[in-house]
Amino acid sequence: MTSTQTESASREARLGTLSVLAWIGDPEDGHDIPYLLAYSLGDGEGGPAASEGAARELLQQIGLRIGEEVLDGTTGSGIPITILVEAEQAVLTMPGLNAQCSAPPEWVRAAEDSGQVYFLFATRAWPEAVPGRPVTADMLQAFAGNEANLTSSAHIVLPVTKLRK
Repeated sequence: MTSTQTESASREARLGTLSVLAWIGDPEDGHDIPYLLAYSLGDGEGGPAASEGAARELLQQIGLRIGEEVLDGTTGSGIPITILVEAEQAVLTMPGLNAQCSAPPEWVRAAEDSGQVYFLFATRAWPEAVPGRPVTADMLQAFAGNEANLTSSAHIVLPVTKLRK
């Protein structure tokens, strides 16, 4: 194993379980933006604090900024992240990481109609949002709407990719 592989394995062990969650605002209120949130459960080596450090390292390594600035990944800027939308699934691919989640039909429609997804990678862990357990609107608002969580996340608008037919 090379030094880079060792560093990557160490970061993945600290990051812990990576989860993704797809949601959309209320289209009747004009909030039809498809959001995809990636976060750690904070269950890696060293707990939530180590997970946050590992997330920051990963984002820095692939050239993403943390803060309120929204990067435009739809312009061919070379951001090494893809969002594949297929069969009511959103699949996130990043260097060394893959994750997928079920996406509600209205989310899929909005992603396909706009051709893009607003992607957030939270550096702060969200241990309450365990895959397979429901995340309520209040839970989502408390985490994704929290100012400290927003300013410690990377924000990117990414194009939607589809399987070729």
